[in-house]
Amino acid sequence: MTGNLFFGIVLSIFVATSVNAATCGNTSSGFETWKAEFAREAKRAGVKRRGLQALAQAQYAHKTIAADRNQKSFRYSLEKFMQVRGATTIVAQGRKRKARNPAFYASLEKQYGVPAGVIISLHGMETAFGHFMGDSPIVSAITTLAYDCRRSDFFVPHAIGALKLVDRGTLTSATLGARHGELGHTQFLPGNAITYGVDATGDGKVDFYDMTDALASTANFLHKKGWKRGKGYQPGQPNFKVIKQWNAATVYQKAIAIMAAQIDG
Repeated sequence: MTGNLFFGIVLSIFVATSVNAATCGNTSSGFETWKAEFAREAKRAGVKRRGLQALAQAQYAHKTIAADRNQKSFRYSLEKFMQVRGATTIVAQGRKRKARNPAFYASLEKQYGVPAGVIISLHGMETAFGHFMGDSPIVSAITTLAYDCRRSDFFVPHAIGALKLVDRGTLTSATLGARHGELGHTQFLPGNAITYGVDATGDGKVDFYDMTDALASTANFLHKKGWKRGKGYQPGQPNFKVIKQWNAATVYQKAIAIMAAQIDG
């Protein structure tokens, strides 16, 4: 390969990438320009009219950026994290929830292989069993993170996912979720919601604000990520690496494993 030919190929790749990817930014000043560029990217990815309208209406989420740049969980000890997140209460309430509806959790374990304690712990940790599912408009939050240069590559697919959920009628521009754009009882990122969502109620739609659909989807996520039926989920055991797929913070992962064992014990 000649030097000129190599340079030409590299230039072509650079130009193609520049054309296809919207330009990220680190302040709100470029967000509107980015949205116009990202709309073309979203349309190529299959987003339709309602999703594109939701993108046009999205606002730069200052609270989301503040939360993303001040994540304390990564700095806490395990003991401090469990105290702050109310682990004792989650376990106590989790045991009661399992006792009230054992057939439901047994059906999830039968289908997906994931024990009740793991599902219940995630539900309690994420939204206090559905009592608080977020106060941030999901589309604005997730598109802001897709625009922000820190982790744009990670969040762009989830922003596309959110817009597709709007097309499907699952979300609107006003639907509220967590600061990072997660939705529903167990706080699914939008791209994961599309990939792993389950219509467990059989009503023809996947509703992450319905507990049955949300918990079945959570079990399905863990199953598809490699959960091994009947195997352990404590650190060093086969399924602990699957819990890691849910949240990147080591203290979070260990807390889930501890609480799940106490609920199932």
